[in-house]
Amino acid sequence: MLSVRFWGTRGSIPCPGPSTIVFGGNTSCLEIRADERLIVVDLGTGARLLGEFLMANDCKKGPIDTDIFITHTHWDHIIGFPLFTPIFVPTAKLRLWGPVSFGNKTLESILKTQLDYQFWPIRMSELSAKMEFTELRETIVDLGNGLTVKTKYLNHPVLCLGYRFEYRGKSIVTTYDHEPFRNLFPIDTTSPSYDNEAAQEGELTAQEENEKIADFFKNADVLIHDSQYTEKEYSNGKQGWGHTTYEYAVELARKANVKKLILFHHDPNHTDAMLGQFEQDYRPKTTCGLLNRAKNLGNALNVIMAREGLTVEA
Repeated sequence: MLSVRFWGTRGSIPCPGPSTIVFGGNTSCLEIRADERLIVVDLGTGARLLGEFLMANDCKKGPIDTDIFITHTHWDHIIGFPLFTPIFVPTAKLRLWGPVSFGNKTLESILKTQLDYQFWPIRMSELSAKMEFTELRETIVDLGNGLTVKTKYLNHPVLCLGYRFEYRGKSIVTTYDHEPFRNLFPIDTTSPSYDNEAAQEGELTAQEENEKIADFFKNADVLIHDSQYTEKEYSNGKQGWGHTTYEYAVELARKANVKKLILFHHDPNHTDAMLGQFEQDYRPKTTCGLLNRAKNLGNALNVIMAREGLTVEA
């Protein structure tokens, strides 16, 4: 069995409070199980709760042995690392994977920076777990026993990887933080910097890159996709921030024949009431013969809004 459980669903910054109880206020952290095999994706603030769960449950079965995949090193995706309890356990084996970063700033050095005394009272050298760090580009990694992970570069202001986990004919894909590729060259023919050849090449390149992303999660059983904004929010100053709209995620998932779409990386300003309404709005359904805003989606795609504690099977 391949499944995913959500321990943190927010983007940008944790936002606990009375208006985020239902869908959660912790930042990105996923627990994936391939039968008894444990995989963790991202160590946002949700990692603290996951760590406590693992200590109370998995430790009873033996030492914690897991692969941790970091999508990228923005704070909201790694800030839970210092409070992830297994890092203090001598018998724990943690293999951390993540994208190659800038210059000499490796994944290990970035996490180590979090544990500098000016930020945190415990240093990396004081941690007890056995940790290995591997930097990734676009590749396929064989994790053994039929479990593989394929990586794909996404469109975000820092190097960011999507992950496709496949196990015994089932697949779970993460595609966040991500924004559709777009033409970066001027397309206004009256602009002094307009160049017809460059504009056409830019359009073709953006189209090709977007097709690669769609191919990455084609036929996925579960797709966990960035959906931080509505189309209105995105067009009102959010373009270029590295995040996607609900509309785009739903439409692309439908075209790619995805079975279950989990809308993820909630904006900190989106309350439970708003997210609940969005979930209803973007679910494919018919009323009096008319489709809602997610029109023409058919009945194959199951759209779910990510919430803390939710478990979804592939």
